[in-house]
Amino acid sequence: MSSSVTRQLLCASILASSALTVVPVYAASSHDVARHHHAKAKAAATSARTAPVATPVAAPVSVQPAPVAVSRRRPGAMRPAMIEASGADERVVVTGSALVSSRNSSANPVQIVSSKQIQQTGATTLNDFFSRLPSMGSSGTTNTATNGGGGVTCADLRNLGTKRVLVLIDGKRASMNGRNNCIDLNAIPIQQISSVEILKDGGSELYGADAVSGVINIKLRHDLNDANITVRGGITGQGDNQTGMISGYKGWNFDHGKGNLTLFGSYMTQGGVMQRDRSWASPVQLTNNPGGAAANTFGSGFSDIARVTGSGVNVGVAPDGTVLGRWNNSYRYNFGPRASLTNQLQSSNLSGDTHYEINHHFNVYSNVLYSHRTSSTFMAPNPFNGSIQPSTLPSVLSVPANDPRNTFGTNVGVIKRFTEFGDRRTEVASDTVTAKFGVNGDVAYGWKYDASYTYGANRTNTKTLNIGSYTNLLNAYGLRQVTPGSSASALAYDPSVCPSFGCSSPFKALSPEAVSYVNRNVSSDAAYFLRDWNLRFHNNSVVHMPWAHGGALGIAMGMERRGEQLSNKPDPLVQSGESMTNTVLPTSGGFHVTEGYLEGQLTLLHNAFLAKDLTIDGQGRISAYNTFGAAKIWKGSISWAPVSDIRFRGTLGTSFRQPNVNELYGGRSISYNTASDPCDMNRVNSYGAASAIVAANCARQGIDTKTFTQSGSAQVPTIGGGNTQLQPEEGRTYTFGTVITPRWIPGLSLSGEYWHYSISHMISALPTTYILNNCYDGSNTSLCSQVNRLSNGQISTVSAYAQNIGALRTSGVDFDFDYRHHITSNDIVSVSNNFQYLLNYKQQFVPGGAFSDYTGALLYNNGSGNPRVRDYTTLGWTHGAVSINYMLQFTGGMRWNDTSKWEPTTSGRYKTPMMIQQDLSASYRLNRWNFTGGIQNITNKKPPFVTSGSDNSVGAVYGGFYPGRYIFLQAGISL
Repeated sequence: MSSSVTRQLLCASILASSALTVVPVYAASSHDVARHHHAKAKAAATSARTAPVATPVAAPVSVQPAPVAVSRRRPGAMRPAMIEASGADERVVVTGSALVSSRNSSANPVQIVSSKQIQQTGATTLNDFFSRLPSMGSSGTTNTATNGGGGVTCADLRNLGTKRVLVLIDGKRASMNGRNNCIDLNAIPIQQISSVEILKDGGSELYGADAVSGVINIKLRHDLNDANITVRGGITGQGDNQTGMISGYKGWNFDHGKGNLTLFGSYMTQGGVMQRDRSWASPVQLTNNPGGAAANTFGSGFSDIARVTGSGVNVGVAPDGTVLGRWNNSYRYNFGPRASLTNQLQSSNLSGDTHYEINHHFNVYSNVLYSHRTSSTFMAPNPFNGSIQPSTLPSVLSVPANDPRNTFGTNVGVIKRFTEFGDRRTEVASDTVTAKFGVNGDVAYGWKYDASYTYGANRTNTKTLNIGSYTNLLNAYGLRQVTPGSSASALAYDPSVCPSFGCSSPFKALSPEAVSYVNRNVSSDAAYFLRDWNLRFHNNSVVHMPWAHGGALGIAMGMERRGEQLSNKPDPLVQSGESMTNTVLPTSGGFHVTEGYLEGQLTLLHNAFLAKDLTIDGQGRISAYNTFGAAKIWKGSISWAPVSDIRFRGTLGTSFRQPNVNELYGGRSISYNTASDPCDMNRVNSYGAASAIVAANCARQGIDTKTFTQSGSAQVPTIGGGNTQLQPEEGRTYTFGTVITPRWIPGLSLSGEYWHYSISHMISALPTTYILNNCYDGSNTSLCSQVNRLSNGQISTVSAYAQNIGALRTSGVDFDFDYRHHITSNDIVSVSNNFQYLLNYKQQFVPGGAFSDYTGALLYNNGSGNPRVRDYTTLGWTHGAVSINYMLQFTGGMRWNDTSKWEPTTSGRYKTPMMIQQDLSASYRLNRWNFTGGIQNITNKKPPFVTSGSDNSVGAVYGGFYPGRYIFLQAGISL
């Protein structure tokens, strides 16, 4: 182990302590409960009140929690977690299983997060909290994704991607966001969350496809019989990113507690941060040369000073038409001050939950969730130099030599930024509804059932302002396509196409009349629909084993019928390729699947010598897709506790993920991916021994690497889209570990877990940088066919469609520690830690090819990182009505990698240091009131510098540092 890794481990261990618990969790759908006869239910409820309270092993108990929903449930009412009490022997449903089991006996590694743990951090959205957890990866969409993110945040587990984690709400599927094809965490109000359960192991056997890396089950508050109003406000130390929230709920029991109705509503707003208001984020540095600022390039080559190129011509032209001289870096455009660093958000939510127990055979329930979310983000004015495929308009904005306004005597191309349009602004409005209806209860002889139907729908409208019409621009310039329908066509000067106010010069800024004629706003609409039928039967004790100390056999079985449809309709101007932005074609498609699953759980020994508990569990699922046919997956696990103080556990299972609708049917579209042109004079020498090969390959295309510079801001137009020939992904996951809860040290719990994932036939597009580097350094010249260049040498497009690219392997170790101690009858201290060490992360981009090792790498071009060490720590102290919590996040240092090669040590910078974020919060309870306040990022620490090409750092990894110091206050009253 290297000395740097040793230092990271030492630092993380010294800093370790938290109130977050990673332990077996006992929870189920809020409507998934054991039903009994009403009279028996009363007795059971009385017994449950006198029995020990069911809490997860090592889970910190909140002695003075913030006022939360009080659930005065009737006997036999629905509960967030199923508990069957028999004396002191608790029987609970563990996430990852459809059957109840003895307390702490789950073999599945499951983490539970309480609502208090989320709220004490001051997190505005659920994703803000998730980013603290070591198991959460950085490949998801975050609130710092201001270019194309659409104000959506998506979860990622173990850095396997948002497509490979299944997010449930109350144990069942919910509507995804049609624009981003994921559950939008920004649309889920944190005040309505009761707890979050994270299954850190494959869960496809019970929950179906997508649960490759695991399952995140967000449990909402239900079955309440009181009321609460909570308000919160916050602001950064710089006076921006103002946040506000108000939420409330009211619950009613009726018909002597046999029924309940609970209503919830909330509104949240977050002001966002502009890049110009953080000195570290602007100007944006594009190159990474040693020698400081003087040796590096900043800003974008798309400037309000037009760059005019042609045979023997390479000059800058001012907005008034003045020729300034040979183009140089002083003419580049500082786009940072015009861009958003984080999104502006607003979210309104309403929900209703009701149930009524007719008898112990029929309990009818329903839940409806509605969310209206809007977001807004700014970008610098529109850059432009021609169309990009599949548009058929000219790919180069060229001015012919015979144009009277062309004084250069030759055909020239014009590259410029249309600042006269104003800043680009993207406004997204999303409406999401998920409605669940069901009935559950007893069948006979211990068998129970749950039948439900879920309907989900999402509609998202995206408006982009100040984009422009390419067709109108050509008319305004008096330029006509010589060969209509061909993007390679030349342009001819033709004043007859000019509008009534006259022709405009391509070398000058547009007049107000011309701006009004050329500028356009565009709008697109996306829609997603979910229909999901579920039927499940289970019996926790079908038969008891006949041998001494034998336990029971439990069986669960079920069927699911699910259909998903997705459509995306871009603005007609965008579809036609006539806009001055990305060309996007429509998407429409769907699939349906019928599935059946079976689980058996057998307690071989119970309360025997060296077998306090020995339980095995087997699960299987068969799926029939209309697109791919049948698929079969399985999972087995074992849990062995020789004594009550220690338990050993392990799981082994397979997983399956079918391509989603976007991957199958996504319309052809353009994205501007962060990537550097290998032929750029500032890039060509970074390839070490391969630099000569790169230069030679560039020269074959007529590019002089001594003078050539990439236009733009380290972004390359990349064509992507769906692929109907895709095949499903397959995976295998195994975990093994131990949980220690020594009786002689009350309140102490330790757990350790080794985990390993392998995925084959991965569905993904090749990274743009990977294609460029492997083409030009000679590693894989077949990829050169995917790179297209314009006549001026600039990259026109890189093609990167979804395909089954290869495999991924990753493994690591989790270590969790929790200790609570009563100092006095009125004082409690808690120390807890959630630690992850990444052993390896390797990806194969070509089937049968070599694996790229990304362990400890910061993949700055695609905005993700794989630090070897991550840790989340909390220290807590409670004294009567006062609670204080100190929280710390640790992220190990990483070396930079552009997805195909490590950043040379001779560069200006080639790694980031370890980072620590510290937070503090305090709460005070006064009668029905509860007050909470806190500070995030106490030291106002800035994110580390990274040449990301967008904001001088990587928001997906270091987004918690972007706002700087943040202060919040919250007050709530229970009514």
